[in-house]
Amino acid sequence: MKILFMGTPDFAKESLENLYNEKYEICGVVTTPDRPGGRGMKLISSPVKQYAQEKQLKIFQPEKITNNKEFKDEIKNLKPDLVCVVSYGVILPKSFLKIPKFGCINVHPSMLPKYRGPAPIQWSILNGDKTTGVTIMYLNEQMDAGDIIMQEEVEIDDYETTGELWNRLSTIGAKLLIKSVRKIEDGTVSRTKQSEEFTIAPMLNKEMSKIDWNLKTSIEIKNLVRGLNPIMGTYSFLNGKKVKFWRVKNLTNDEFKKIYSDFDIDIENGTVLLSNEKQGLFIKAKNGIISVSEIQGENARRMSIGDFLRGNHINIGDKFE
Repeated sequence: MKILFMGTPDFAKESLENLYNEKYEICGVVTTPDRPGGRGMKLISSPVKQYAQEKQLKIFQPEKITNNKEFKDEIKNLKPDLVCVVSYGVILPKSFLKIPKFGCINVHPSMLPKYRGPAPIQWSILNGDKTTGVTIMYLNEQMDAGDIIMQEEVEIDDYETTGELWNRLSTIGAKLLIKSVRKIEDGTVSRTKQSEEFTIAPMLNKEMSKIDWNLKTSIEIKNLVRGLNPIMGTYSFLNGKKVKFWRVKNLTNDEFKKIYSDFDIDIENGTVLLSNEKQGLFIKAKNGIISVSEIQGENARRMSIGDFLRGNHINIGDKFE
């Protein structure tokens, strides 16, 4: 089985590594062009490219695929039996999908048809889902709409972050990909058409990272914080300074009363109810209380709330905006 691999981030790198370790012939690796990043804005290679270089695999980095005849001709000359796509980020044209003998398959981190699109892991956390999973499917000309080969469902922990779930699903997806490739190889693969009742997981935007203490409930704030960790983090302003929240818990009013009984339940949302390095930082939210576990002050590093409060004074009654 001669395989062409297409992918970019660390999520994809684990699938490539598994295929390599299973001794499949990787005839080429397609990934995005190097991009400037970091303080010096030096060109940075994708995790997939770095792994491919380490294993001395043939690398392609086209700026685009559609209407790129030269690139398509190069791939045709490789004569791949199968193309494996993992977090590549481009919808492949019909002319490309026809190149491999056994078609193109994809690792998608959701239980399709739920969460088609570029950010399924993030939205499963943001929406407070209890389960998600990985789907291996055939690619067609529509976004994440191809026939399903295999799926594996997993539970999501109440306080699991996007980063933690990302790592878990990358491992599950890599293993499920190998099982699917074996089925294709031995002719036992089956195809299940997706339901037309699907949902979309669109790209995230920076505007959603600001906490709205009046509109969002304590549970929604908790899910926002863990959903945007580690991508961008969530933030609020305290005394004109930007404060980022990386880990929080939500408490009911009754749960908080066991920690600190002397508080006004009708106080404004965003108001600090309790703040000290031993007990922590507690903030009034809609329908509950936010307990902060990990925080980041303006122009400072991330730290536990205890360490933060030892060097930064926040008063009871201060209000996050």
